[in-house]
Amino acid sequence: DENAFTVVNEFPGSQSIAQREKETTTVKIQCMHCLDPSCVSACIVGALKKEEDGPVIYNPSICIGCRYCMVACPFEILAYEYSNPLTPRVRKCQFCVNTNKEGKANPACAASCPTEAIVFGKRGELLELARNRINQKKDQYLNHIYGEYEVGGTSWLYLSGRDITEIGFKKLPKEAPPRLTEKIQHSIFKYGAIPIIFYGLLGAIMAYTNRKNKKGE
Repeated sequence: DENAFTVVNEFPGSQSIAQREKETTTVKIQCMHCLDPSCVSACIVGALKKEEDGPVIYNPSICIGCRYCMVACPFEILAYEYSNPLTPRVRKCQFCVNTNKEGKANPACAASCPTEAIVFGKRGELLELARNRINQKKDQYLNHIYGEYEVGGTSWLYLSGRDITEIGFKKLPKEAPPRLTEKIQHSIFKYGAIPIIFYGLLGAIMAYTNRKNKKGE
C-alpha cells in the first residue's frame, strides 16, 4: 500500500467459524531494516542509506524513481506512489528515525502497542529475550526467530507459533543478496569476462561500421 508505512494482516488458522477467531494470527509487516540491505546496494543514486544504529532510511529528494530497490527487496516490502505522476516516491517504514534522534527511544508502533507485542531495543538484547520466551513457552512459539539469520539478519525480529510461510513471510537464505552479487561481479572481473565481452562487442561494431562505409563508397 503506497499510503502506509506498515500493514497489519490477519491469517486465519482454520476454516471453522467457531475456531477462526481463536486461531487467527495477526501480523504487522513493514520494512525489515536488514543488516545488509539489498535496497541500499541496488540504489544507484544513494537515496537509501543504512544508519549505524539500525534504520534503513529513504531520501526522496535524491530518488530518480528507477524502482531497482523494489526489485531487490527480498521481502517485497517497498511500495511506489504510482498515483502521483509528478513527484512519486518509494514508501517504506523509516523506523521513526527522526523521533529517535530527538531522544524518544521507542518508535510509534512500539510505544503505542497496548499488549507489548512489539518490543524495541538493541538487537542482541532482543535476541536474548526471544530465546528466553521460546524456552519458557515452548507450547506457544516455534523454535525459530525470523530475521535472526535470514538474508544476513534483520533489525525486525519475529516469534510465531505458526510456520512463517503460513503468515505472509518467505523462507529465505542466510546469505545477504548483496554478498552474492558481489561475488559474481568480482569473479567476472577477476577472470576478465567483462573486458573480453566488451572488446568483442566493440570489435563487432567496428567491423559492421567498416562494412557499411565500404558499401557507401
